Amino acid sequence: MTHELGLAHFVAQIDTVGKVVLVFLLMLSIASWYLIFTKGLANWLEARRAKRFIDEFWRYIAEDKLQDNLQQAKSDNAFSNLAKDGLAALQSASHHGTHKLVAAGGMSEFMTRALRNGIDQETSRTENGLTILASAGSASPYIGLFGTVWAIYHALVQIGLSGQGSLDKVAGPVGEALIMTAIGLAVAIPAVFAYNAFSRRNRMWLVKLDAFAHDLFVVLTVGNALDENALSAHATGAVL
Repeated sequence: MTHELGLAHFVAQIDTVGKVVLVFLLMLSIASWYLIFTKGLANWLEARRAKRFIDEFWRYIAEDKLQDNLQQAKSDNAFSNLAKDGLAALQSASHHGTHKLVAAGGMSEFMTRALRNGIDQETSRTENGLTILASAGSASPYIGLFGTVWAIYHALVQIGLSGQGSLDKVAGPVGEALIMTAIGLAVAIPAVFAYNAFSRRNRMWLVKLDAFAHDLFVVLTVGNALDENALSAHATGAVL
């Protein structure tokens, strides 16, 4: 009896609707874990690259070799890309005539738009995949609940047809209902935790990127206006 009422026995009792629900939950689970591993690894690698770039960035300023070295830097993180966007905007502004630059709102406005555009692009990039995690976290329990209700319905039908509520008549459908509930929760819980973790990481990441954009604006438009203490503080700053 223990073997007959095992997990395989309960799964074998699932009808077509139940199988569709089960497959959908498994697909959500696979998609969630794929995003958890890939985004987690990508974020970790990018954080290391960003920290290395920021250390080099402030060293370039201290050595007065920012533009030459910045053009050769790898575009493998958001901070490097933003710095290159700012440098490209600076070079583009120098090629325009004074009248065109004034028409664009001046050097300050031109540089601000370029940096803001870079931050907006990074914001959009960091949100990739979060919709799937949010959907899996919020919808999986309800999908599992639908499978549970469907299985209980079948249990009641079998009781009505048999005229008795013996264990052998209702064990399969009830087991199916419990499995659907458990799978729905198993899919939702990791997705919710991952979504919250990635959302917090993205907020911290964009705050640091925005702060870097302010310093970059000063460096590119005003010059090396940061004193040695500021350079030292930025050079030792941590990046998530």
